[in-house]
Amino acid sequence: MSDDHTHVQEFFGARAADWDSRFPDDGPAYTAAVAELGLSDGARVLDAGCGTGRALPPLRAAVGPSGLVVGADLTPAMLQAAVRAGRDRDGRLLLADVAALPLRSRSLDAVFAAGLVAPLPDPPANLRELARVVRPGGVLALFHPIGRAALAARQGRRITSDDLRAEPRLRPLLAGSGWRMTSYVDEDARFLALAVREG
Repeated sequence: MSDDHTHVQEFFGARAADWDSRFPDDGPAYTAAVAELGLSDGARVLDAGCGTGRALPPLRAAVGPSGLVVGADLTPAMLQAAVRAGRDRDGRLLLADVAALPLRSRSLDAVFAAGLVAPLPDPPANLRELARVVRPGGVLALFHPIGRAALAARQGRRITSDDLRAEPRLRPLLAGSGWRMTSYVDEDARFLALAVREG
């Protein structure tokens, strides 16, 4: 396992047990972001870096009982927290790295990724891997329940020009990874970038 993986697992593993209680009001933001994916009954969707699985219930509601919902995360403690919360009833949980997903190419209609871009060890390659598992025309949602400025303030830091979520950086990053950005919102209440799988 790489140092990046070890760091991610240590960071999120130490916070998994109380993650949901630290951010109890995020549910409506997740539901609204999932709605923007435009999923239909029977769709197949991945929650990449699913953490405690907060997106799984709205994803299941969006795709219905005939759809497929998969939550993948690198941190066992986060997946265990998802199971304790009963969210494994809404989707299949996988202990997996988004850099090498155990999923067939072009097998999904969409990917939902909350808080995923910043901790990625190799964003271009990792976004290409997400593109690999999505059919052409499928959708990617990069989401955070608060915007970049609000998140920076919460963490006691300033937004810098090298922030991968800044539109001037994110748009070409996505374009070079098989995605075309279709919308971008960065407000105090949420961050949401939507992209369509090219090809």
